[in-house]
Amino acid sequence: MKALKKILIIDDEPDILEFLSYNFRKNKFNVSIANNGSEGLAKIRAEKPEVIISDILMPEMDGIEMCRELRKDTGMAAIPFIFLTAVNDDYKVLYAMTSGADQFASKPIRFEYLLKMVNNLLEENE
Repeated sequence: MKALKKILIIDDEPDILEFLSYNFRKNKFNVSIANNGSEGLAKIRAEKPEVIISDILMPEMDGIEMCRELRKDTGMAAIPFIFLTAVNDDYKVLYAMTSGADQFASKPIRFEYLLKMVNNLLEENE
């Protein structure tokens, strides 16, 4: 049996974490969650997910800072990274993308679209 793909979802909104976790599990993913960037970095180092989905605006450490830290670490720099956020300021989006993210999606999102984005990144990374 094929191993489940590991995904880490980082968001400070419990509803988003629950919605995404449920849907990714239903689509045969091994899901891990974190509530902010510093917790996310710790989980990335411990669990080595195959793809990361993160909000931008979070307490303690935001998604941009976390992505920058991740990209500095040669062992984890290649992990596909998607920002999923309600931020719709073009300058903030551009700034977020300069941190090293692979994709950007806006909330609210249709899950099928996000799933396609994740699967495409995983295929490119194989």
